[in-house]
Amino acid sequence: MAFNLFRNKGEKREWDVKSLRETLLRFIKEALQKIEGGEGGHIKELLLYVAADQDDKHIYEGAVYVHDKEKFRNEVQRIADDYALDLPSDWTIEVIFGDDLPAEAARIPNTDAAFLMHTRRQVQHNAASAVAYIRILSGEAEQEEYIIKATDDKINIGRDKKAVTDNGSYRLNKLVFPASSDDESNRFISRQHAHIEWNKDTECFMIFADEGGVPPRNKTKIHVAADGKMIKLNSTQIGHPMSEGDQVILGESAVFLFSTKAEG
Repeated sequence: MAFNLFRNKGEKREWDVKSLRETLLRFIKEALQKIEGGEGGHIKELLLYVAADQDDKHIYEGAVYVHDKEKFRNEVQRIADDYALDLPSDWTIEVIFGDDLPAEAARIPNTDAAFLMHTRRQVQHNAASAVAYIRILSGEAEQEEYIIKATDDKINIGRDKKAVTDNGSYRLNKLVFPASSDDESNRFISRQHAHIEWNKDTECFMIFADEGGVPPRNKTKIHVAADGKMIKLNSTQIGHPMSEGDQVILGESAVFLFSTKAEG
C-alpha cells in the first residue's frame, strides 16, 4: 500500500486499534534508526502528537494505551532492544492529544498523528531557557510579580535588599519584603530566609530554606498543589522541587505562588 504524507479531506483510512498501534510503532522505530546510524544513547524524550476527531479519538487512545502509559513505553523499548538502538535508561515518551499537529513534528502517513524526538542536548537547551513567575499573594514585596530564569544565579529571598552574613559579607536579596512595610507578614521574614535556584540534573527550580528560614528562627513551608500536602523545610541542605501552583509560606503568613505560566 502506498502511503501519502498528506491526505486530502475524505481520504481517511479506517483503523482498528492493533493496526494503528503497529503503524505508530513502526514509524517510531524507523525514526530512531535514522539517528546516528541506529545509536540511540543520546535520545532524551519522544513526543507523539495526536489530533484525531472525536469519532476516532478512542481508537488512538487504545493504540497508545492511554490508561497505562508505561505499557506503550515498554512497546517502544522492546523495539529498541530488538534493533539494538541502545536508548538510555531515563528516556521518556509522552503522547499529547490536541486539535492540531505541530509544524516541527514529522507527520505519520495516513494517520492523525505526528512524531518528534529530542536529544539530550536539545532538552538541555530547552531547559536552560526555562522561565517561572513568582506572584505575591500575601505580605508586601517590592514587586507583585518576579520573573525568574534558569540562567539566573541563586535567587535570594528575604527582608530588605541587603543582609550582613556571619562572615561579614553582604547578601543581596532579589525577592524583597521591606522591613519598613506596615504589613504584619513581613515581620516574620528573615533577612536570609530562603533561595531558589535551577537544578540542572532534575531540570526544575528548587527552593531551599536558608539559616533564617529554618527552626528555631522563622519558617519555610510549601503547600504542594499536586496533592495538597504541606512540606516543611527544616534543613538548609534539603530543598524542594517547585511545580505549577505550589504556594510557599514564609514566616507566619507571607505567601507567594510559583507558576511557569504567564498571566494572560
